[in-house]
Amino acid sequence: MKSSLELWDMAAGMSRVVLQTAARIEAPNWSPCGTYLMVNSDGRLFKVPLSDPKLVPLDTGFANRCNNDHGISPDGKTIALSHHRENGAEIFLIPAAGGTPRVLSLQAPSWWHGWSPDGARITYAAARGSRGIDIYTMPVAGGSESRLTMGEGQSDGPDYSAGGSHIYYNCDRSGHAQIWVMAADGSGQRHLFKDDHVLWFPHPSPCGRHLICLAYPPGTPGHPRDLAVEIWIMAPDGSGRRSLLAFTGGQGTMNVPNWRADGGAFAFVRYTA
Repeated sequence: MKSSLELWDMAAGMSRVVLQTAARIEAPNWSPCGTYLMVNSDGRLFKVPLSDPKLVPLDTGFANRCNNDHGISPDGKTIALSHHRENGAEIFLIPAAGGTPRVLSLQAPSWWHGWSPDGARITYAAARGSRGIDIYTMPVAGGSESRLTMGEGQSDGPDYSAGGSHIYYNCDRSGHAQIWVMAADGSGQRHLFKDDHVLWFPHPSPCGRHLICLAYPPGTPGHPRDLAVEIWIMAPDGSGRRSLLAFTGGQGTMNVPNWRADGGAFAFVRYTA
């Protein structure tokens, strides 16, 4: 499968291709300055300058087993990445220009998923001991992690709301993966809406007006790659939802925050034969 890195323009109501490559690229982030995207491929991270789209390797030091859980801090100075070591994925921080990783997560496995808008905290999915996958947060300065979900099904894909007061995530506690939302301290957990589709990776827009998620066909287990999927868009309360795009995708399409800083566009990857 070939990778097509694309941008959906909210005002124009259409997408445009930024880069097509035979490499398997995944999980685009949009830099806060708006000048480049970041993706992962084959265990490494790459920047894609929008003025001259191509895969530019990012120096991640010893972190050569990076997965698709990565993102750029709101001030554009730091990158969080998930790198696999002996005990599973751990979360590291590097300068945005690249450099030696500094470990942040003290336990594994931990998969990064979002920065708080003020850049002070991260949210991530993690498995601890024999428990399933739950949602956690941690101060970027270091310290103890806070567990927000308590094993009520498999929880994943957390992302902060525009103002940072809430965290959206997907959870299968109702039978299959659906979109849930809670206060940033874990209180007030609620199912956003019910649907037969399997829904993953909710991403609120920075402008506070929209929420997008990845929709798999009913009955899909997990979040596999190379399936017929859709990107749904809706209001942050789940109302007015509709299918925006349908294509071949899934794992790698939009695992992590992918909006432009003004909320006027988002990035995604589709896969073609």
